[in-house]
Amino acid sequence: MRSYRLTSSLGAAALLALAAAPALADEGADRSFTIEDPRITESSGLAASRLHPGIYWTHNDSDDGPYVFAVDSRTGKTVATITMKGVGQPRDVEAISIGPDGNVYVGDIGDNLDGSWDHVWIYRFPEPKTLRDATVRATQFDVKYADGPRNAEALMVHPKTGRVYIASKNEDGGGLYEGPAKLTTGGDNVFKRVGEVPWVTDGAFSPDGKELVLRSYFSARGYAFANGRLGKDYAVESPLLPQSESVTYTADGSALMYGSEGERSSVVRVDLKTSGDGGGGGAAHRAGGTEDAAGGGDGGPVKGTTLTGVAVLAGIGLLLLLGRRRRRG
Repeated sequence: MRSYRLTSSLGAAALLALAAAPALADEGADRSFTIEDPRITESSGLAASRLHPGIYWTHNDSDDGPYVFAVDSRTGKTVATITMKGVGQPRDVEAISIGPDGNVYVGDIGDNLDGSWDHVWIYRFPEPKTLRDATVRATQFDVKYADGPRNAEALMVHPKTGRVYIASKNEDGGGLYEGPAKLTTGGDNVFKRVGEVPWVTDGAFSPDGKELVLRSYFSARGYAFANGRLGKDYAVESPLLPQSESVTYTADGSALMYGSEGERSSVVRVDLKTSGDGGGGGAAHRAGGTEDAAGGGDGGPVKGTTLTGVAVLAGIGLLLLLGRRRRRG
């Protein structure tokens, strides 16, 4: 009887340990998560914080206000709401990025009529050192394109040079536009076309600035990037989401985080495999497993599913073995 109780206890403990292991792993930062804030229904841009590990900055699309939200990837909860003052009424905010100067750049660059506005705006403010609700003064920059007005949803700040790039959105293919070396107020900042890109809903530079990833509704592509110009392109793994709107690298460059619009929208992590070939920020073209967002169920296969299945089978096998030994005893 004593032997039976001991072996049963060991079996139960083994199963509890197996069940608890995935939960412990999911408690870390930079994992897939669901945005829980009911105010965020059109998350259109995503940027990993440089000051606060595991925090992601996002914002709503049009018809919201001058608001930016800090969301904790550990819980999906908003930990700070930033209200920008000193700017006009936002029209169609589509993108967000963080520069090497420690500033947050917000792109009010959308134009659903594809050329109805002769200028768009970029807002800039320092990333807060403390996460709490606050009103901050932002600088507003007027932006024009050298070849005329257009729609855009992707704004990327190069992590080394600090130069701002915008990718336009067009069914027939868009362009990559390079801003001036330094944005200035009091006049137009003219962005010049320096490359051709596909239909783009967002983009992000790798932390070392050597790769640029651009995403669309159904796919993503990576580009080698050097001297301000696009190089060789390659396929990048991306999850299928209801309305694929955003992408950013994790701060350490180990993964891509893909976001979507809607209430309780998912942010899905895709790990990047490194090969030691000097690829920037994790060699995005060798994307690894996809993690499903917590409770989302729409981000593709969950990373670690095979390992979890093996662990459960091992636990069942252990119980069967213990049961056989008990019957023989």
